[in-house]
Amino acid sequence: MSTDPMTVVQSFMKSMEKLDYDNALEWVHDDVVYTNFPLGLEAGTVIGPAGIRAVLEPFFAPTLTNEWIIKSSAVAGNTVFLERVDRHEFPGGWAELPVVGIFEVRDGLIASWREYFDWATITNGIAAVS
Repeated sequence: MSTDPMTVVQSFMKSMEKLDYDNALEWVHDDVVYTNFPLGLEAGTVIGPAGIRAVLEPFFAPTLTNEWIIKSSAVAGNTVFLERVDRHEFPGGWAELPVVGIFEVRDGLIASWREYFDWATITNGIAAVS
């Protein structure tokens, strides 16, 4: 496994895009901190691979296809910044969500993952195609 921060994050993202949780979670530390900021700092923060899976698996369950399009990226030391458009296909069509993700990599694994996006954008998008 590569320890290059961008390669680690890209490998994780490719697996998550396919909803291959088992492979994706191999790229995170056992004590990884995942914060989904639209849910609030306390309510939106989980610890560990099981915490990430518990948050994301139900959210992505109704999707047919996911595309995570990287618009721009930057690396500063062990921190990776990704500006993305996440596209989710539902039975009635596609919902899109602009996202900024910030990942901190330690020892070749993701130790911290923070997501910033507008909650109303995704809920309105899902409602329009459901």
